Amino acid sequence: MTDHSATPKKLFIKTYGCQMNVYDSERMAETLGTKGYVTTEVQDEADMVLLNTCHIREKASEKLYSDLGRLKALKTAKPDLKIGVAGCVAQAEGAEILRRMPLVDLVVGPQSYHRLPEMVEAKGKVVDTEFPAEDKFDHLPIRRALRGPTAFLTVQEGCDKFCAFCVVPYTRGAEVSRPVARLLAEARDLVSRGVKEITLLGQNVNGYHGEGAGGSWGLARLLRALADIDGLERLRYTTSHPNDMDDDLVAAHGDLPQLMPYLHLPVQSGSDRILKAMNRKHTAEHYLRLIERIRAVRPDILLSSDFIVGFPGESDRDFEDTMDLIRSVGFGAAFSFKYSARPGTPAAEKPELPAEVSDARLQALQALITTQQRAAQEAMVGREVGVLYEKPGRLDGQMMGKSDHLHAVHVIDPTAKVGDLVGVRITASSTNSLAGERLDS
Repeated sequence: MTDHSATPKKLFIKTYGCQMNVYDSERMAETLGTKGYVTTEVQDEADMVLLNTCHIREKASEKLYSDLGRLKALKTAKPDLKIGVAGCVAQAEGAEILRRMPLVDLVVGPQSYHRLPEMVEAKGKVVDTEFPAEDKFDHLPIRRALRGPTAFLTVQEGCDKFCAFCVVPYTRGAEVSRPVARLLAEARDLVSRGVKEITLLGQNVNGYHGEGAGGSWGLARLLRALADIDGLERLRYTTSHPNDMDDDLVAAHGDLPQLMPYLHLPVQSGSDRILKAMNRKHTAEHYLRLIERIRAVRPDILLSSDFIVGFPGESDRDFEDTMDLIRSVGFGAAFSFKYSARPGTPAAEKPELPAEVSDARLQALQALITTQQRAAQEAMVGREVGVLYEKPGRLDGQMMGKSDHLHAVHVIDPTAKVGDLVGVRITASSTNSLAGERLDS
């Protein structure tokens, strides 16, 4: 049992990368709370610093070691300070982290963070990057009261796709889906604590295949069950693979009012030749026809995607195929990156394109995406949308929240409070947000 009379120990967590890491950081904080740790936003006052890493972004390992280097002075000043590395870089690097940075006390992979309470009590250095047989979610404490009206809920982890550029199958393991009953129970508990919007998370979330009544459930069936929870006003999910957008999931976008009109559906390239080299197992035409089917059931859906430019072997024609696909779809947002090799992946063995070629292509692609994003935002002006207030704005009486389409919206609404879901008429578009006025109730 935790000794609540003792002075609480302070935990500082730095979270890199994706929404799943945000979720994992919350759960790690709750797990360490059983050992008397409370979170702090001030690194220098921490008794433990935990770096929850991501291996997707470029130079992920270098960024980790740079951050660890900056912790040397704090460790010298506070010899009892515990320093931990968690997440996908921890999984990939393992004991190498301890060898390069002796100030680190523990290294824990993303499948083992339920063991953190034992690790912080252990004598000496600890590395745990196994893929344990037990489900970590069975060992995590019940989630505490949340600060806002939105929450993440991990439903699936790992990936079996083995895209040639991606480390996820090696750092997160094979696809594993959580049982339906546990997810419904956790969702109901979140709603009872004031949550109105839940985003379902998974490395390949629409590949969900959890055990439920009658056998294995797909994501669409799970979404339909979640939509029946009283008080759960909004549902979203990320990140998806085009090959797992089955007919039932497409139909759910037209059937469920709670499923918001926003979909992040990575395509990576518009060139069939490059898609094959990436081992994506879909074509540009398949992607375009899928978008048509989704828009047929939900015409107002806003689409976002991921793009990699400069993949090994990408020609000018391949890049133009990607630009053509972007022009055909019309995206409201996108994440785009220059290709960078990840050690251990098949693509890492191929020669990379000259940096100046990749740089020029990335700039051209991002300019096109920016044009489409601005057009999508401008098209919202005059429309009426729902906005879930998440926090006060910077101006007196102002609230900030997310629209149905995931746009940030600012509204002058002095009597409102965080958690209100209100109707708003959009009045203006700026670079990264919209402004609106509340509709009369």
